[in-house]
Amino acid sequence: MTIHIEDLTFETIIGLLEFERIHAQKIVLNLTIDYHYLENKFIDYAEVISIVENDFHENQYLLLETALEKLSDKLLQKYQTIQRLTIKITKPDIISNATVSLSKVYLNIKT
Repeated sequence: MTIHIEDLTFETIIGLLEFERIHAQKIVLNLTIDYHYLENKFIDYAEVISIVENDFHENQYLLLETALEKLSDKLLQKYQTIQRLTIKITKPDIISNATVSLSKVYLNIKT
């Protein structure tokens, strides 16, 4: 089973630059969650969205890299049935003539 959460958009404090630490900026997240579906162990996508938004608002990350790592750890720990997790974070307004994003694929292979 695969959940797609696309264009989750909100404002948060994220970044190294002084103005980024003072003013919230728009970020856009895309998540793809491949998981082993069990009848009583489904993944509630509304809950995932809430976890993502709360994580960013509580932590106010300096780096997108740190945000990716911490968020993936949180989701993989909470949802043991995730087999593959792809997260992409975009800062659409940070550079006037480009959209900047960072992504990573996490595999949760049980041996």
